[in-house]
Amino acid sequence: MENAEKRKVVFSGIQPSGNITLGNYIGALRNFTLFDDADCLYCLADLHTLTVRQNPAELRRRTASLAAIYVACGLDPDKNIIYCQSHVPAHAELAWILNCYTYMGELSRMTQFKDKSQKHADNINAGLFDYPVLMASDILLYQTDIVPVGVDQKQHVEICRDIAQRFNGIYGDVFTVPEPYIPKATAKIMSLAEPERKMSKSDPEDTYIAILDKPEDIRRKLKRAVTDSDGEIRFDPETKPGVSNLLTILSVLKKETMKETVSAMQGLGYGALKEAVSEAVIAELTPIQQRYNEIIADKDALNAMLGRNAERAYALARRTLRKVYKKVGLYQL
Repeated sequence: MENAEKRKVVFSGIQPSGNITLGNYIGALRNFTLFDDADCLYCLADLHTLTVRQNPAELRRRTASLAAIYVACGLDPDKNIIYCQSHVPAHAELAWILNCYTYMGELSRMTQFKDKSQKHADNINAGLFDYPVLMASDILLYQTDIVPVGVDQKQHVEICRDIAQRFNGIYGDVFTVPEPYIPKATAKIMSLAEPERKMSKSDPEDTYIAILDKPEDIRRKLKRAVTDSDGEIRFDPETKPGVSNLLTILSVLKKETMKETVSAMQGLGYGALKEAVSEAVIAELTPIQQRYNEIIADKDALNAMLGRNAERAYALARRTLRKVYKKVGLYQL
């Protein structure tokens, strides 16, 4: 009798810095439940946040909050592994080994390093430069097959693949070479103030909708969303980025094709479009917020869940790390 086909491994991580936005939800969190037939790890990437100075108490609060958001968005913490990156030291341990198989030239070409160096010119630290190697460690530790990412993170998965293939070329098939998963229809939700740019939790609060925003704040932010002076509702990201962004949010949340969404809005004004988007966003986020409030209120249960899941993650990570240590020649007891 043949062995059952090995289940795919899916890894994804989100930094617990800033507020989790509607863009994070549509581009990442919402898609996590698509992988029910895989073994999934969802990491609270707290080590990655340290490339930018953090308020320690705020970082702790946001980490617990993100764990609760994961579960509130439909992830079962018994079926999936939801854990803190810093609770599994193997992430940092493997990152050091992988540093020795990664070239300075590769890291200097990373567009996110260039962007963040401009934003944080007073703190261009080695961690910021080395961020993709820690991300490669996150992924490769678990023999990951699939990495759900936004378009802006695709370059980091590519360098992860390069590092894995280089290491495998020297030592044999140590690492699974991962594939990025970028959902085509929902890859990018843009800023409400500058619709040419991606919605980002590091931008001013009025430019994005947070998952935990109250209905009145959602309505206020969407009323102020940039459109144009044309007045016609049509999907045209090049010449009508603001209107197109609103249409994208609406079509995704209502599970319609773009053609159906545009057709339903024909003959209506931008005010009606913004109201329709507000209703769709509130309808989507209200049950998530209700579940979140229940989870975050029971901190003991949340901590117990994170502890159990960190142990599960560590057991998997240790297998890969021991194999790597043996391959590179580190003396094992």
